[in-house]
Amino acid sequence: MTEYKMTIIIPVFNEYDNLDRVKATFIEYFFKSETKSQVLFIDDGSTDGSFSKILDICNTNSDFKYIKFRKNCGLSSAIKAGIDACTTELIGYIDADLQTSPFDFDILLNDIDNYEAVIGYREKRKDTISKKIQSLIANSIRRALINDGIIDTGCPLKVIKTEIAKKIPFFDGMHRFIPALIQLQGGIVKQVNVQHFERIAGKSKFNIFNRSLKPLQDTFAYRWMRSRYINYSVERTNI
Repeated sequence: MTEYKMTIIIPVFNEYDNLDRVKATFIEYFFKSETKSQVLFIDDGSTDGSFSKILDICNTNSDFKYIKFRKNCGLSSAIKAGIDACTTELIGYIDADLQTSPFDFDILLNDIDNYEAVIGYREKRKDTISKKIQSLIANSIRRALINDGIIDTGCPLKVIKTEIAKKIPFFDGMHRFIPALIQLQGGIVKQVNVQHFERIAGKSKFNIFNRSLKPLQDTFAYRWMRSRYINYSVERTNI
């Protein structure tokens, strides 16, 4: 039986045109990386035939697994489902559009032994001007309101120790605060500059509402939760 060290979660919602490239890129990554990894697709209620493509990929390569939702539940739910199912030491996260490269996982993995999570940030983003402005505004508001020091919380390239990831309290929208939620547990997060590429196929699922206005609402929800978060340390017990 194959002993994997990392499970890489890839949420999928209507990414049919990207999935062949995902398969080819990850097969190459698996061959070259020193870390034995597997992919876990989370099909978030796709309606474009993505799941049939996922089935084809998984049926021809045992390093690819899947979970299929009955209906679209959103990115936070997809990430949580992947975390809940993970049994490996490490969890990776990347988007199906491959605007970040799985080969950069190895850069993050260089430091994971010393941190609870190592996450990417996109210093040179290859997005449209409007998308860059929306993300800049959202990140600026979030940092001002919660002061987590995270440069680019939306960067879809992360490596997290599984025991830490399973303790993250998830609610709708909480995928935007994964680094901050790890810090809330006393974890230390390292940030590393990673490559970023233009989207080649498919359409972005984000707009001015879910990139700017919805994150603002979620930031206030996070602040409320942080003020009431239970975090204790046991000194002694006879259990």
